[in-house]
Amino acid sequence: MNKQDKLHFSKVSELGCMICGSPAEIHHVGTYMGGGRDNKKVIPLCPIHHRNGGYGVAIHAGKKEFERLYGSEQDMLDETLMRLET
Repeated sequence: MNKQDKLHFSKVSELGCMICGSPAEIHHVGTYMGGGRDNKKVIPLCPIHHRNGGYGVAIHAGKKEFERLYGSEQDMLDETLMRLET
């Protein structure tokens, strides 16, 4: 990861969790050919909504249910990028 990516991650995490506003960590939106990740396509999620919250609560514990309850990753990415611009 380069310096620019680290700065972007810092700015994104400072926004707080997209669901509850708690302190956030980085979640990569989607994966790409070969499992690669785009470090510009990230959203802020707290540990509960990212990986620890169980089925439907955490995106990694049931993505379809998570998106049904909270909205799509793409919508959250769009919101994240919009919030970074202001």
